[in-house]
Amino acid sequence: MTLTFRRIGQFIGQAIIYAGFAAFLGVFANSPPYARVPEGSALIKLSFAHGAKAKGGCRRLSREELAELAANMRKAEVCPRERLPVYIRLVIDGEVMVDESLPPSGLHSDGPSRIYERIILPSGTHDIVASLRDTVREQGYDYESQRTVTLEPGQSFAIDFHAGGEGFIFQ
Repeated sequence: MTLTFRRIGQFIGQAIIYAGFAAFLGVFANSPPYARVPEGSALIKLSFAHGAKAKGGCRRLSREELAELAANMRKAEVCPRERLPVYIRLVIDGEVMVDESLPPSGLHSDGPSRIYERIILPSGTHDIVASLRDTVREQGYDYESQRTVTLEPGQSFAIDFHAGGEGFIFQ
């Protein structure tokens, strides 16, 4: 008979512990309240991965250089793997928010340059100018887009980039 009461006591003890743990989770699941952006604000996310042009040009190998290579390694032209950095500039309402040189990723600096920036702004209408340079030029930009957008409170607005003729994408 004591064995039965002991089992019942264990079940009641487990139930109390589980109920306490569930209450703990319930309280912290709802408070403090989480907001992606402060009330009355909107979020702009600038995010992309883009590979710039190769650093330096290709060169043709001489007959002597080709003869020194193994048969399976003989190519008429040798091109460098390393890429140029990508320069990005984002101006919102005349204020520069992002102005960076993004180095190429990868062990041999041959991968795409990457960026992810979050900018919190008051909701309303904003003028956005996005510019990107991925070539050897030292002044100006290869891609430039300007948009006027109206952001609602709590809205998340994305700016992406695709080089295939699309340029900047505003969504």
